[in-house]
Amino acid sequence: MTKDVIALTPTMPDINTLLAGLFAGGPDLGINSLAEGAVVQLCAPGGRPLVSVEAPLLVQVPGEAQRLLGAEVAAPNEPFWWTEARASTAVEEGERLAGSFAGRLAAVLDGMVWPPEAAHTEVVPLTPETATAAPASEAAPPAVDVLTDKAAVVIQDRPVVAMTSWLADALGTAAASDRALQIVTPPHTRLTLPTRNALHGHPNRWVIQDPDSGYYDGLSGAQLHWQDGHFTPARTAEGNARIAEAFKPRPTPDSPGAQGERQLILSLHTTHPAEEDLLLGGALEAAWLTLTGTPPAGWSTAEPIALPWSRRQMTELARTRAQKSAPTWLTAIGTPDRPAIATTHITHTPAGIEEHITLALGYATDEAPPLDAIAPLAEVLATDHNLTSMLTTFRTARRDLTVPPRFEAPPVPLSFTLGAVAVSEIGRTHAQHTQGGPRPAQLGPASRPTLHYALGDGTDPSSWTTLQQLTQHLKSA
Repeated sequence: MTKDVIALTPTMPDINTLLAGLFAGGPDLGINSLAEGAVVQLCAPGGRPLVSVEAPLLVQVPGEAQRLLGAEVAAPNEPFWWTEARASTAVEEGERLAGSFAGRLAAVLDGMVWPPEAAHTEVVPLTPETATAAPASEAAPPAVDVLTDKAAVVIQDRPVVAMTSWLADALGTAAASDRALQIVTPPHTRLTLPTRNALHGHPNRWVIQDPDSGYYDGLSGAQLHWQDGHFTPARTAEGNARIAEAFKPRPTPDSPGAQGERQLILSLHTTHPAEEDLLLGGALEAAWLTLTGTPPAGWSTAEPIALPWSRRQMTELARTRAQKSAPTWLTAIGTPDRPAIATTHITHTPAGIEEHITLALGYATDEAPPLDAIAPLAEVLATDHNLTSMLTTFRTARRDLTVPPRFEAPPVPLSFTLGAVAVSEIGRTHAQHTQGGPRPAQLGPASRPTLHYALGDGTDPSSWTTLQQLTQHLKSA
């Protein structure tokens, strides 16, 4: 497995400290700059990249090191600097070089290294074979270990695979070249919600390398094999995909279901007029305040979440990207004591500025999810934040909101909300009379009502049938 090594330091690595780390392989080591200086590569004398180092990131949000690296990580107090080095799989020296680079930064700046066993400060001698070792591909970004005509393969051995800037770059490269992004991990690894959402679309995959079950898809359970330059399902003689034994549900005393852990998930869609004084993030902030009592703790375009929550800064970024005809993808995080995470996709369309938001909140057995707050929240979103629609679901799953590589029961619908503009477009009479379906509650002003459809209590999977029938009825207008 490829090793990522991270230096966590209370002060920013200055140029002299970085140079001390970069020469962990001695004076013959070359240095290249990529991505306008955001990534620096340590190279063998023949120019082969051995280690890629990302620019130090100032993390100002509590709990990020523990969320992504493990609860036992004793990171410096916030704010601290996160400097990540990724070792090449092409040569044996790569991992020790990454460990020496991070170890030198931590030693000089009184920080720490993750994983701690990787840290050292020795010079790593390079063998003659190092200069001739082939990299993954000259065209591959630093995160990609294997690049074929069909796939960009990233090998990870971390407790949690987050949507880091490395991984976002690999995903963008794969999509631009019509390749699949395929992340290979051991079975103990979990995904964050942003990474899980990024891998949801075909042909991207989360590939588990299990000692007993071989390779399988961590999201679908399909057994996989390497064929024609990518991981693809191994099928039976009848053409059906096999499900790996390791993926099948096995209730244990420490499983989320046994512990009663649950997740409340809101999928929001807002549409705002493209006005000069528009401030984005209001719907997400209102939902967070209603359901947790506090606003989001931080936001960022990648993980770890580095910046304190700021609607103004989010809006400025989205406006800048819109001027380049580019959408904006953001993640927001809550405080460590109340697990909550959201992704937001912002686009400029003929209808206006659209926000597509997924907000997930985690609850333990002794924590009561605020289900009775959903309808009042829907009214606030419709009245004050240009809500187009909202689907609320409930599921049995981990409180920490990470995704394990095994079967999890799908979410069950609780309610669906249709904003005032959508109600007007469909027709108020048609939207209110659902022909045997749920009768909606009317929210907001009577002249421009929002309709809120209760679909169930979040425990009956037949609510999906109810939602499907409601959707078909609304579309039939």
